[in-house]
Amino acid sequence: MTQVLDKPRQEVITLYGNRLRLRVCGLYRQDDQLLMVRHRGIGPTNTFWCPPGGGAQFGEAAPDALVREFSEETGLDVRVGELLFVNEFMLPPLHALELFFRVDAQGGQLLAGTDPEMSPDGQIIEEVRLMSFDEIKSYPPHEVHAMFRYCQSLDDVFALRGYLPR
Repeated sequence: MTQVLDKPRQEVITLYGNRLRLRVCGLYRQDDQLLMVRHRGIGPTNTFWCPPGGGAQFGEAAPDALVREFSEETGLDVRVGELLFVNEFMLPPLHALELFFRVDAQGGQLLAGTDPEMSPDGQIIEEVRLMSFDEIKSYPPHEVHAMFRYCQSLDDVFALRGYLPR
């Protein structure tokens, strides 16, 4: 029997599956909340929360890619700060090296953006919002980014350094 996949999951696999991808991700904190994006088409429950970010394009510097991705996904204009840590995301058929930077908002208006490489009916961004650490941790571990398993507070997120173990 052939499994029928929904359009967003099909597009994720077609665009990003079975290849190594370089992603840039930004940690934006406002008071005691972290900016998060809810995606569909990823993971077993079709819900995956992670900080904003996306793929760097050939010839594009990582900070420039992050500024572009933040604008596309969140509507915010950001200034990229220090590189904090690297995570290797592996959820077959997806595999990405993720560079996490601290970012500061410089303007724009928070909104749920789009992925320009995806079709209108294949969009995977469902929601963009600020979340408390307790709210993030209330989700099952497979519905939030793996970095949160190393943290007991929002301050711990910003203290992560180096290459995160798998």
